[in-house]
Amino acid sequence: MPFGLDPQQLAFLLLVAVAAGGAVLALALPLLSSSEGESRVKSIAAKSSVAEAKTGSASGRLIGGQKDNRRRQIQDSLKQIEDRAQQRKRGVSLRAQIGRAGLGISVRNFWVVSGAVGLAMALLPLLLGLPIFVGFLSGIAGLLGLPRWFLSYMSKRRQNAFLRDLPDALDVMVRGLKAGLPLSDAMRVIATEAGPPIAPEFMEIVEGQRLGVTIDQGLERMFERMPLPEVSFLGIVISIQSKSGGNLSEALGNLSRVLRDRKKMKGKVRAMAQEAKSSAAIIGALPFLIVGAIFMLSPKYLEPLFTTDTGHLILIGCGVWMLMGVLTMRKMINFDI
Repeated sequence: MPFGLDPQQLAFLLLVAVAAGGAVLALALPLLSSSEGESRVKSIAAKSSVAEAKTGSASGRLIGGQKDNRRRQIQDSLKQIEDRAQQRKRGVSLRAQIGRAGLGISVRNFWVVSGAVGLAMALLPLLLGLPIFVGFLSGIAGLLGLPRWFLSYMSKRRQNAFLRDLPDALDVMVRGLKAGLPLSDAMRVIATEAGPPIAPEFMEIVEGQRLGVTIDQGLERMFERMPLPEVSFLGIVISIQSKSGGNLSEALGNLSRVLRDRKKMKGKVRAMAQEAKSSAAIIGALPFLIVGAIFMLSPKYLEPLFTTDTGHLILIGCGVWMLMGVLTMRKMINFDI
């Protein structure tokens, strides 16, 4: 026998070789077939992509141009709204402040009332026997401080009432749009059915349309009277939808839900900051309570503060430092959302 092997050994080696070759073929065949299949798929995909590029190039350019135009319109709208907001932040006239407070008085009448309040507050310390500078400072506060604070208080109160009813007004608009009413008629429903201050603000927009004022311009004027982020959101939504198209009722519904979520978040922040506000109020009132108690128990003990120059300087310094402390604490515990 060749190689000195008997027939049984030769048959065994032959079977081993056949088995090894079958195993190698079984492992290599899928790889070869997959590579061939992938190359075939790639070639077919390349041919189809070329065909699609030839047939769909015109439609693709049309769709891309529409998307670019819509994106450009949205960017222009946002830029215009941002520019107008920056211009309004530079300064607010007294007439605008009176309008935001919802007071139906003129600027002249406001100054007349401010002068009367300042004169009364200047004479009151003099009648009580306090020094002249106390009456002077009190008169300045009555002329410039107290009336402006009253305007700010009334404006804030009116804005809070507006925010409380705005989500419900948006829901009415959404239901009107879904029922087939145009946007102007939906606003008319709010202007006639809602209460103040929502109804007067939307009535300004509805009445302005009779004079040729567009809804976008009416919302800009509303933002001047109600400088709130929520009003700005409403103007942005309607402006974008009017220029780029889309489902306005769905956009207003989403805005209503966002406003309600913001209201909940403000409530949570207010509850979390209430402890700090209480502590600040106690700390700010504590010196006045102590001075009042000492004055009741021993009036002559604090008399040098009101009768001597050194006492006057001490009172002025205490007032300045108290004011700075109160303003600092107020700044720390107020959160804007």
